[in-house]
Amino acid sequence: MILSDKTLKGMIATGELVVTPIDEKSIQPASIDCRLGDHFLLVEDNQMDIITLDAEIKYREITSDSITIPPHSFLLATTQEYVEVPNNLTAFVEGRSSIGRIGLFIQNAGWVDPGFKGRITLELYNAGSLPIKLQAGKRICQLVFCSMDQAAENPYMGKYQGQKVTVGSRVFQDKDRNHVGLEEREAADAKINK
Repeated sequence: MILSDKTLKGMIATGELVVTPIDEKSIQPASIDCRLGDHFLLVEDNQMDIITLDAEIKYREITSDSITIPPHSFLLATTQEYVEVPNNLTAFVEGRSSIGRIGLFIQNAGWVDPGFKGRITLELYNAGSLPIKLQAGKRICQLVFCSMDQAAENPYMGKYQGQKVTVGSRVFQDKDRNHVGLEEREAADAKINK
Protein backbone atom coordinates (compact mmCIF):
# COMPACT_ATOMS: atom_id res chain seq x y z
CA MET A 1 0.00 0.00 0.00
CA ILE A 2 1.38 3.41 -0.98
CA LEU A 3 1.23 5.97 1.83
CA SER A 4 -0.81 9.14 1.43
CA ASP A 5 0.20 12.70 2.27
CA LYS A 6 -1.89 12.57 5.46
CA THR A 7 -0.16 9.39 6.64
CA LEU A 8 3.29 10.75 5.74
CA LYS A 9 2.67 13.99 7.65
CA GLY A 10 1.49 12.04 10.70
CA MET A 11 4.50 9.70 10.67
CA ILE A 12 6.91 12.62 10.30
CA ALA A 13 5.18 14.50 13.15
CA THR A 14 5.57 11.53 15.51
CA GLY A 15 9.15 10.82 14.41
CA GLU A 16 8.24 7.34 13.15
CA LEU A 17 9.52 8.45 9.72
CA VAL A 18 12.43 10.89 9.48
CA VAL A 19 12.89 13.15 6.45
CA THR A 20 14.98 16.20 7.26
CA PRO A 21 15.11 19.03 6.40
CA ILE A 22 11.46 18.92 5.37
CA ASP A 23 9.26 21.60 3.88
CA GLU A 24 5.53 20.92 4.02
CA LYS A 25 5.37 21.85 0.30
CA SER A 26 7.63 18.85 -0.38
CA ILE A 27 4.89 16.47 0.74
CA GLN A 28 2.91 15.54 -2.37
CA PRO A 29 -0.35 13.51 -2.47
CA ALA A 30 1.55 10.18 -2.49
CA SER A 31 5.25 11.06 -2.21
CA ILE A 32 7.86 13.39 -0.74
CA ASP A 33 9.98 15.54 -3.05
CA CYS A 34 13.72 15.54 -2.39
CA ARG A 35 16.19 18.24 -3.37
CA LEU A 36 19.61 17.94 -4.96
CA GLY A 37 22.57 18.22 -2.61
CA ASP A 38 25.90 19.87 -3.38
CA HIS A 39 28.17 16.81 -3.34
CA PHE A 40 28.92 14.86 -6.54
CA LEU A 41 31.14 12.00 -7.70
CA LEU A 42 32.45 11.43 -11.22
CA VAL A 43 34.13 8.20 -12.28
CA GLU A 44 37.85 8.89 -12.87
CA ASP A 45 37.82 7.22 -16.27
CA ASN A 46 41.27 8.55 -17.16
CA GLN A 47 42.74 6.56 -14.24
CA MET A 48 41.06 3.24 -15.04
CA ASP A 49 41.01 1.01 -18.11
CA ILE A 50 37.93 -0.93 -17.09
CA ILE A 51 35.38 -1.13 -14.29
CA THR A 52 35.02 -4.54 -12.70
CA LEU A 53 32.80 -5.76 -9.90
CA ASP A 54 35.70 -6.86 -7.70
CA ALA A 55 37.91 -3.74 -7.73
CA GLU A 56 37.33 -0.38 -6.07
CA ILE A 57 36.25 2.35 -8.49
CA LYS A 58 38.10 5.67 -8.43
CA TYR A 59 35.97 8.81 -8.25
CA ARG A 60 36.61 12.53 -8.45
CA GLU A 61 34.75 14.40 -5.71
CA ILE A 62 33.09 17.75 -6.42
CA THR A 63 31.34 20.04 -3.94
CA SER A 64 29.48 22.84 -5.71
CA ASP A 65 26.17 24.69 -5.79
CA SER A 66 25.79 23.70 -9.45
CA ILE A 67 27.05 21.08 -11.86
CA THR A 68 26.68 20.57 -15.60
CA ILE A 69 26.21 17.07 -16.98
CA PRO A 70 27.41 16.75 -20.59
CA PRO A 71 25.25 14.80 -23.08
CA HIS A 72 25.34 11.02 -22.60
CA SER A 73 27.23 11.35 -19.32
CA PHE A 74 26.79 9.89 -15.87
CA LEU A 75 27.47 11.13 -12.35
CA LEU A 76 26.51 10.40 -8.77
CA ALA A 77 24.75 12.95 -6.57
CA THR A 78 22.96 13.01 -3.24
CA THR A 79 19.78 14.35 -1.76
CA GLN A 80 19.78 17.20 0.74
CA GLU A 81 17.32 15.20 2.79
CA TYR A 82 18.45 12.66 5.35
CA VAL A 83 15.94 9.84 5.83
CA GLU A 84 15.32 7.13 8.40
CA VAL A 85 12.94 4.50 7.07
CA PRO A 86 11.16 2.45 9.76
CA ASN A 87 11.38 -1.32 9.63
CA ASN A 88 7.79 -1.68 8.36
CA LEU A 89 8.17 0.64 5.34
CA THR A 90 10.13 0.68 2.11
CA ALA A 91 10.52 3.50 -0.40
CA PHE A 92 10.94 3.82 -4.16
CA VAL A 93 13.05 6.65 -5.57
CA GLU A 94 11.46 8.11 -8.68
CA GLY A 95 12.58 10.93 -10.90
CA ARG A 96 10.21 13.86 -11.19
CA SER A 97 8.32 13.93 -14.48
CA SER A 98 9.46 17.49 -15.20
CA ILE A 99 13.09 16.39 -14.82
CA GLY A 100 12.63 13.31 -17.01
CA ARG A 101 11.13 15.46 -19.74
CA ILE A 102 14.46 17.25 -20.20
CA GLY A 103 16.26 13.93 -20.67
CA LEU A 104 17.70 13.47 -17.19
CA PHE A 105 17.33 9.94 -15.86
CA ILE A 106 17.40 9.59 -12.08
CA GLN A 107 17.83 6.36 -10.25
CA ASN A 108 19.24 4.90 -7.06
CA ALA A 109 18.60 1.34 -8.00
CA GLY A 110 15.08 2.51 -7.31
CA TRP A 111 14.78 1.16 -3.80
CA VAL A 112 15.28 2.17 -0.17
CA ASP A 113 15.20 -0.76 2.23
CA PRO A 114 13.39 -0.88 5.58
CA GLY A 115 15.77 0.32 8.29
CA PHE A 116 17.91 2.47 5.96
CA LYS A 117 19.32 5.66 7.50
CA GLY A 118 21.19 8.29 5.51
CA ARG A 119 21.12 10.58 2.52
CA ILE A 120 20.18 8.91 -0.74
CA THR A 121 22.81 8.60 -3.45
CA LEU A 122 21.34 9.21 -6.88
CA GLU A 123 22.61 8.01 -10.24
CA LEU A 124 22.08 10.76 -12.83
CA TYR A 125 22.35 10.21 -16.59
CA ASN A 126 21.89 12.88 -19.26
CA ALA A 127 20.23 11.02 -22.13
CA GLY A 128 19.86 14.19 -24.19
CA SER A 129 21.99 15.89 -26.82
CA LEU A 130 22.60 19.09 -24.81
CA PRO A 131 24.37 19.67 -21.47
CA ILE A 132 22.08 19.95 -18.43
CA LYS A 133 23.00 22.36 -15.64
CA LEU A 134 21.71 21.39 -12.20
CA GLN A 135 21.42 23.60 -9.11
CA ALA A 136 21.72 22.33 -5.55
CA GLY A 137 18.46 22.83 -3.66
CA LYS A 138 16.20 22.16 -6.67
CA ARG A 139 13.64 19.38 -6.39
CA ILE A 140 15.17 16.43 -8.25
CA CYS A 141 13.31 13.25 -7.25
CA GLN A 142 10.54 11.90 -5.08
CA LEU A 143 10.25 9.15 -2.49
CA VAL A 144 7.18 6.93 -2.65
CA PHE A 145 6.69 5.07 0.64
CA CYS A 146 5.00 1.67 0.84
CA SER A 147 3.77 -0.23 3.86
CA MET A 148 5.02 -3.81 4.22
CA ASP A 149 2.83 -6.69 5.40
CA GLN A 150 4.96 -6.75 8.57
CA ALA A 151 8.19 -5.26 9.89
CA ALA A 152 11.37 -6.61 8.29
CA GLU A 153 12.95 -9.42 10.27
CA ASN A 154 16.40 -8.23 9.16
CA PRO A 155 16.25 -4.47 8.45
CA TYR A 156 18.96 -2.87 6.33
CA MET A 157 22.41 -2.72 7.92
CA GLY A 158 24.42 -2.75 4.69
CA LYS A 159 27.48 -0.99 3.37
CA TYR A 160 25.64 2.29 2.63
CA GLN A 161 24.01 2.67 6.04
CA GLY A 162 24.47 6.15 7.51
CA GLN A 163 25.86 7.80 4.36
CA LYS A 164 25.91 11.59 4.67
CA VAL A 165 27.42 12.46 1.27
CA THR A 166 27.38 10.90 -2.18
CA VAL A 167 28.85 7.40 -1.92
CA GLY A 168 30.28 5.52 -4.88
CA SER A 169 29.72 1.88 -5.65
CA ARG A 170 30.97 -0.54 -3.03
CA VAL A 171 30.11 -3.60 -5.10
CA PHE A 172 33.73 -4.75 -4.71
CA GLN A 173 32.94 -5.37 -1.00
CA ASP A 174 30.21 -7.90 -1.84
CA LYS A 175 30.63 -11.40 -0.53
CA ASP A 176 28.88 -13.14 -3.39
CA ARG A 177 26.31 -15.47 -1.92
CA ASN A 178 25.21 -16.52 -5.40
CA HIS A 179 28.55 -17.75 -6.73
CA VAL A 180 28.06 -21.33 -7.81
CA GLY A 181 30.82 -23.47 -9.29
CA LEU A 182 30.46 -25.51 -12.48
CA GLU A 183 29.94 -28.81 -10.62
CA GLU A 184 27.18 -27.29 -8.42
CA ARG A 185 25.44 -25.83 -11.51
CA GLU A 186 25.57 -29.17 -13.32
CA ALA A 187 24.12 -30.95 -10.25
CA ALA A 188 21.33 -28.35 -9.99
CA ASP A 189 20.58 -28.65 -13.73
CA ALA A 190 20.42 -32.44 -13.40
CA LYS A 191 17.84 -32.15 -10.60
CA ILE A 192 15.73 -29.71 -12.63
CA ASN A 193 15.81 -31.91 -15.73
CA LYS A 194 14.58 -35.04 -13.86
